Amino acid sequence: MSIVLGPNQYGKAEVRLLRVDRDTARHRITDLNVTSQLRGDFRATHESGDNTGVIATDTQKNTMYAFARDGVGSPETFLLRLARHFVAEPQVTGGRWLAEQYGWERIATGASVGAPSSASVGPGTDAGGHDHAFVRGAAERRTALVHADDSGLTVLAGLRDVTVLKSTGSEFSGFPRDRYTTLPEVDDRILATDVTAWWRYAPSFAGTAGPAEYDARFAAVRSILLETFAELHSLALQQTVFAMGKAVLEAFDDIAEIRLSCPNNHHFLVDLEPFGLDNPGEVFFAADRPYGLIEAAVQRSADGGSAESGSADGGEHPAWSTIGGFV
Repeated sequence: MSIVLGPNQYGKAEVRLLRVDRDTARHRITDLNVTSQLRGDFRATHESGDNTGVIATDTQKNTMYAFARDGVGSPETFLLRLARHFVAEPQVTGGRWLAEQYGWERIATGASVGAPSSASVGPGTDAGGHDHAFVRGAAERRTALVHADDSGLTVLAGLRDVTVLKSTGSEFSGFPRDRYTTLPEVDDRILATDVTAWWRYAPSFAGTAGPAEYDARFAAVRSILLETFAELHSLALQQTVFAMGKAVLEAFDDIAEIRLSCPNNHHFLVDLEPFGLDNPGEVFFAADRPYGLIEAAVQRSADGGSAESGSADGGEHPAWSTIGGFV
């Protein structure tokens, strides 16, 4: 039995890139963390150290900076530029390009106090605040991924660490009980989670959309996810997760599928009886671990039933295998 090289990829990971648009006195910043990984026939460098077919990872980094000189646009379109550039090289047959975008808000000063201040992360998000002074937003990040293989380019978009909480409108009961079950049933509880979501665009959208369309679609999907979380009376976080994904697919035919990962950020009612006090659902402690973790893919099924085999449009799309963990 011989030993051979299996699937492999290489590139430059987590390239920090900040673009400042200075075309007017009111500056705009785009803050990205970008990873490039190439696939192809790189057996020679693995087996014998022959690097004649290897595009250096430093070259990949420098290409990102050079492309940013012409503007970034949306993270999706920036990654598409990188993908088309590298797959044009004869030794590259595919790859993956991943970006996280960090939000910055304009600082309110002087006359800008009281004006709306929104994250400066793309077109249409530039109202209020100082012309060139910013404050870093919450932990939430916008994400994008471009996957390239023999079938072409696939675009995924998403968000991560979007922390949400509702103080009522959630319950959990009816679950089986055995000798190890201590969790009480509740008809009113805090529901909190950190939403991570990825959605895959159909080729009809990915092949024609520009930066403004990607920015607008991201904002719309984010709004639907949050609105569904807020408005649904939740009988389980699983129900909420599915409803959030379903609402996105119902709104946009050109989103093929969506995947969500949501930890249950538990908030437990504090027992105040030892102090002679009641606690009518007002004082809680937040437990950071252990926690429940709910993950689901929400997909389209041609026959109206369940998509048993992964993606309803022909099995698991290979782009999903390039994202670590469930999402």
